[in-house]
Amino acid sequence: MSVSTEQKRKEGGLAETLRVIFHALIIALVIRTFLFQPFNIPSGSMKATLLIGDYLFVSKYSYGYSRFSFPFSPPLFSGRILASEPNRGDVVVFRLPRDDSTDYIKRVIGLPGDKIQMVGGLLHINGEPIKRERIEDFIDDEGGRPTRVRRWRETLPNGVSYTSLDMVDNGFYDNTPVYEVPAGHFFMMGDNRDNSTDSRVLSQVGYVPFENIVGRAEIIFFSIGDGERAWAIWRWPWAVRWTRLFTIVR
Repeated sequence: MSVSTEQKRKEGGLAETLRVIFHALIIALVIRTFLFQPFNIPSGSMKATLLIGDYLFVSKYSYGYSRFSFPFSPPLFSGRILASEPNRGDVVVFRLPRDDSTDYIKRVIGLPGDKIQMVGGLLHINGEPIKRERIEDFIDDEGGRPTRVRRWRETLPNGVSYTSLDMVDNGFYDNTPVYEVPAGHFFMMGDNRDNSTDSRVLSQVGYVPFENIVGRAEIIFFSIGDGERAWAIWRWPWAVRWTRLFTIVR
């Protein structure tokens, strides 16, 4: 075999490897942009639905596409294409209106035109209290020692049911004025009601434009204890929350 033939084989093998890598990157970009994007949970505002250390997939196609669907959010167009509005009760990722480089994840509580109010810690929608029943306490074992937190099952007017936490009586946002959701906007709240900066805080979150919604949370594909490092695979046997893997987000 000549030196030139061997050189051509090496160059051909390298070119093929580069083509495979390029195609893989294109496929990953298409999936991330149009189908699913991974996110991780950095705070406890959605306990006990989502915990710090949960990793989940968010469907990008559920509500159509805006400029926030694309990497780096290029201003290619305004509004949404192939739009479909979220349902009350959906858990969604959105870009913070006052800082559109920051992702938040909350539950959709108010739709355009709704009137939302908290009265004595109880959610009211359009002047009517939602159905709420006390269930077993949530045991919060993150942060040192186990703590019991009051937990409720709430049911929204459309029948969507989920659990919320009530850490303290008369929390800062347990009693609020009436929020009137503007057209084209949504009212978001965290399930951990006393530890969530959400649409109740108009100066920081407020009403979320439809355009800012990135997608709907679908499934937890990985979960690791708070303070653990996901890349430390030697700690996975006792650090991974095995029972949370492949849990559907509701």
